[in-house]
Amino acid sequence: MDDVKIGEILRPAGERENSRREERVRHRFWHTVRRAAGRIPFMEELVAAYYCALDHETPTRVRGILLAALFYFVLPLDMIPDFLAVFGFTDDVAVLAAALGAVRPHIKPRHFDAARHALGSEE
Repeated sequence: MDDVKIGEILRPAGERENSRREERVRHRFWHTVRRAAGRIPFMEELVAAYYCALDHETPTRVRGILLAALFYFVLPLDMIPDFLAVFGFTDDVAVLAAALGAVRPHIKPRHFDAARHALGSEE
């Protein structure tokens, strides 16, 4: 997946669109995580990003980037449909990795703590 397409996916959106994305992400995230289990090598960071995106203390621009990436992740049909066994989540991984790379400093220890708790991998 090229940088231009990823840039289009992660392009900032208005407040109304971010609210729509947040609603869809909240509704579909855990279902999609279960389907993607074992296919996304950075699942803990992805779940931490989810908590960061829902945290209203996170800067608006960062929330927007994360919501865009997570929205793409929960879409059942995207560039490469997720139901394709080997390649289904490869485009999602590219988009998520780009978003995480852009906002990583904003994902706080409390987001990782929540992710570990949700995934049942608390230390």
